[in-house]
Amino acid sequence: MLLRRRTLRPRGRVLAAAVAALLLSAGCDANGGDEGPDTRTHEAGSVVAPGRPGEPARTLSPSQAAKEASVDSPNAADVTYVRRMIQHHTQALELTALVPSRARSSSVKRLAERITAAQRPEIGAMQGWLSRHGKDEKAAGHQDHTAMPGMATPAQLKDLRAAKGTAFDRLFLDLMITHHRGAVTMATEVLSQGNNVQVEEMADDVIAQQTSEIERMRALSP
Repeated sequence: MLLRRRTLRPRGRVLAAAVAALLLSAGCDANGGDEGPDTRTHEAGSVVAPGRPGEPARTLSPSQAAKEASVDSPNAADVTYVRRMIQHHTQALELTALVPSRARSSSVKRLAERITAAQRPEIGAMQGWLSRHGKDEKAAGHQDHTAMPGMATPAQLKDLRAAKGTAFDRLFLDLMITHHRGAVTMATEVLSQGNNVQVEEMADDVIAQQTSEIERMRALSP
């Protein structure tokens, strides 16, 4: 999944590296240094910016490349993703909070502890990101968060609270696998629609961690 993300969006960091290479090359030339060809620049000092899949590479002037490399302003997709993922993680913590008193399997209990330990600080990081960018945690107007991919319904939450032992373990794993799949779907979408590097990195982490946990939960399912 990480490779897919880099294939989709080889933008800011690639351009930044190209600009740095260009400036370094220019400095070496000015001081009589290495005159070997730079594979990412043309003789006139331009920078080759890789295109998206199906699109040709673009040749940019150094100033254009520097401008594009520095553009990292969050767009609507970034903000929406962070807001929704906070709610998504919050429900995951609601599910894991039920585990200690209801689960039978020690493996399920350890899994829930890992999920809680990972997602609680991620919520804090996403709240901090919104604050730094002057965005409220909740958008204006009503939003139905149960419509997000993977979210458990009120009826499912009620059933989980009523279950104990092996029945709880089975239902918890089923709901959490679906929940994680939804998070991976949301993260994959923002990687192709968003613009902010920090959001890309957060989405990468969600895909890597939760894909791994899905496989672990499948192995634990009774």
